Amino acid sequence: MSSYVLFDTETTGNSEEDRIIQVGGIVLTNGSKPIIFDELCNTEIPIKLEAMEVHNITQDMLIGKPNFLQTSFYGALQNLNQQENYLIAHNIKFDLGMLEKEGFVCNMQIIDTLRCARHLLDELPYHRLQYLRYALDLYKIEQAEADNLGIVIKAHDAIGDVLVMKLLLTKLTQFAKDKFSISNKDAIAKLVELSSQPVFVKMFKFGKYKGELLENVASRDMGYLNWLLGTELDEDLRYSIKLVLGQGM
Repeated sequence: MSSYVLFDTETTGNSEEDRIIQVGGIVLTNGSKPIIFDELCNTEIPIKLEAMEVHNITQDMLIGKPNFLQTSFYGALQNLNQQENYLIAHNIKFDLGMLEKEGFVCNMQIIDTLRCARHLLDELPYHRLQYLRYALDLYKIEQAEADNLGIVIKAHDAIGDVLVMKLLLTKLTQFAKDKFSISNKDAIAKLVELSSQPVFVKMFKFGKYKGELLENVASRDMGYLNWLLGTELDEDLRYSIKLVLGQGM
């Protein structure tokens, strides 16, 4: 029987040297009670002030905490790291990258709720987790779900984001079923498939061309798009820019 591991991390920052300092996780297995993980963990890397500003985790909160490899979540993750199971996160590239820094090699099937949302809800301008929380009315049902699971909701907290992600996953599964006229089991397989497929981003959501279509910008300012390709970009935006510039993948 397959298990679904939904998780989110908070970290010391977003740079190469940064590491995990909090992990939230929910393990779902049909017929079993959900298993909840909400753990702080220590690391030798100092927390950047910009990161503290977001997640409100300070250095003194980590004193006496285990390192990530000693957390209960990591032990469960290792036990479940098999092909029949699913690892799920919103923008999973970042969180999986953090796991890989700890030596984790993923053998599970991957579902990225961010990319799936971009595929299935392309009419929405944004697909950030908190944006979807309100756009899909998830906030109206999250407290009941939290009470059912024994989770305390806190802003910018890993387990709070995982709770929203759980509700989002249910919505995405239904959207996939409806769009492709498939069963619930096939919808999960479709989410795995969509997670590996790049999404064409139609419109800029930042910078001097915010709100303009990529194709229009390409016809007027190819230099700007080529410059962007030399910076750190979201995978889907990089794919989209290359496509409008005729560079393919």
